[in-house]
Amino acid sequence: MDIRTVGVIGAGQMGNGIAHVFAQAGYDVLLTDISQQALDDAVALIDKNIERQVSRGKTTAEDKAAAMARIRTTLKLADLGPTDLVIEAATERETVKNAIFEDLQPHLAPHTILTSNTSSISITRLAARTDRPEKFMGFHFMNPVPVMQLVELIRGIATDEQTYKTMLKVVESLGKTAASAEDFPAFIVNRVLIPMINEAVYALYEGVGNVRSIDQSLKLGANHPMGPLELADFIGLDTCLAIMNVLHDGLADTKYRPCPLLTKYVEAGWLGRKTKRGFYDYRGPEPVPTR
Repeated sequence: MDIRTVGVIGAGQMGNGIAHVFAQAGYDVLLTDISQQALDDAVALIDKNIERQVSRGKTTAEDKAAAMARIRTTLKLADLGPTDLVIEAATERETVKNAIFEDLQPHLAPHTILTSNTSSISITRLAARTDRPEKFMGFHFMNPVPVMQLVELIRGIATDEQTYKTMLKVVESLGKTAASAEDFPAFIVNRVLIPMINEAVYALYEGVGNVRSIDQSLKLGANHPMGPLELADFIGLDTCLAIMNVLHDGLADTKYRPCPLLTKYVEAGWLGRKTKRGFYDYRGPEPVPTR
């Protein structure tokens, strides 16, 4: 199947990055959100990010203008119905995602492939609530989307081979690399990454080290570009907690029990960079550890 038009649901951090890379790869993109302000902010951010690429010589002003012209926005979810491929990048809550697909379903073209950018929720379960489980896949981009090379492709139990092969070609057309994952809780990247972050929070909780010493240890001792607590703040502590809960509930293994300190930070509303406070306080000129 030839994918030409792409609908992206959600204009947040992931959605705007996905729209960015698809527009640059030559696809016509229709971006939707429940907020006009979110759509306007997303387009402005995409423009700013591509302008940065122009200034670094990674693209031209002409290519930037062409990419921006390929991005349209709408507040009406139904407008995405005729697109060849839909990518849902809304809040990481299953009830929200199910409601979106349910509202979209009556407007879909018969050939439209549905995908979710979920980082942990069962693709099989999401697909089963739609009228086309065979044309449904997990399409998990890493953050920030324009920079990160990997895309996880997750097949649900009903996903057919044609859909999978079509999505492999799409990933290749974006200049990215696909990692194929089976539909088990948190897939590959977050199955390994988030428990590591959770263990770092346990090390903080138990007083093994403070925020700075834990992050320095992994950066300098394991050659990680960011420390685990710094990375947790970047991802969002609410997202980390949600994924740990998916792992704990889905695998029923105590090794995936979320650290109580992670839960406390989320309860306090200290979610990381997006709220200016997490394991670091970002309200000043330099991030300051909060423990």
